[in-house]
Amino acid sequence: MSKLPYEVQSEPVAPLFVLTLDGEVANPEYMPDLTDEQLKEVMYRMVFTRTWDERAINLGRQGRLGFYAPVSGQEASMIGSEYALNKEDFVAPGYRDMPQIVWHGLPLYQAFLYSRGHQHGGQIPEGVNVLMPQIIIGAQVLHAMGVAMAFKKKNQKNVAITYTGDGGSSEGDFYEALNFAGAFKLPAVFVVQNNGYAITTPYAKQTAALSVAHKAIAAGIVGQQIDGMDVLAVIKAVQDAAQRGRDGEGATLLELLTYRFRPHSLADDTTKYRTKDEEAEWALKDPLTRFGKFLEKKGLWTEEDTLRVKEEAKAAVTENIKKAEQTEKMTVAGLIDSMFEHTPQHLEAQKADFE
Repeated sequence: MSKLPYEVQSEPVAPLFVLTLDGEVANPEYMPDLTDEQLKEVMYRMVFTRTWDERAINLGRQGRLGFYAPVSGQEASMIGSEYALNKEDFVAPGYRDMPQIVWHGLPLYQAFLYSRGHQHGGQIPEGVNVLMPQIIIGAQVLHAMGVAMAFKKKNQKNVAITYTGDGGSSEGDFYEALNFAGAFKLPAVFVVQNNGYAITTPYAKQTAALSVAHKAIAAGIVGQQIDGMDVLAVIKAVQDAAQRGRDGEGATLLELLTYRFRPHSLADDTTKYRTKDEEAEWALKDPLTRFGKFLEKKGLWTEEDTLRVKEEAKAAVTENIKKAEQTEKMTVAGLIDSMFEHTPQHLEAQKADFE
């Protein structure tokens, strides 16, 4: 079959990475410029997040949290991408992206309140540049595009970053946002954490595209595929993408190849659609182990450091879930009042029905 004259010829892409699985630097040209203290801080956040995640799963099974989406395995993509930002940059998360917004400034107890369905979980403190986690698949990508447009109109040197999964990249909102960002050269970073499955649907059954990164071509923006289990590669890729946005060069689509070690949610059963061999293969790429080996070789991290951070994380989770549980319970009247600066008269009348 002859090729059409207008047919786009795409080639497979190789993901950008810095570290081998043994923690050796394979591509020094991609190494982000970080001090030893910054490297240790990244590891601290990754270990803390893994421990918090394990505790949150237990809290969910005890009925002390509501909906919770596990994150273990995706620490490099989550922690690395947020660490590459400035605090003035804006984060538009999906429901699995609690670590990014907590490390960006949202108090941990409010993250727990969000999971418990409490309105205060979504009352973002002043100066914390995050949106509420979005439950609607892919909708946050449009929100980030709008924030990026505001930054551009105000001539602010900030970027908006948003996260979705491989499933979210099949949504119409995703394509609309990329197209708009490309047309207006917006300072946006679109992160797709490709963990292989949209709940139970494997990536190969969602699209015939060679990669999510290739989808940037149609939008006229930069697209890159990154080893999402390598925190240094993630930091470098997001730093570069953010700088392109600040310099007026437009948006970037980053596909981070990662893996969730735990179920999609606490209602999910991975044995129905994943094999033990697949899970074992990805376990060898554990981002904490990989980065930990790198730090150990530099004399920056020990097993004692890991144990210390785990204890700190457990204490923080205990303190913050207690604070969440002691927060005053919601009322219908309070919910109505929180929606408006001045509650409309017809809603004042409705409030009376619940007093």
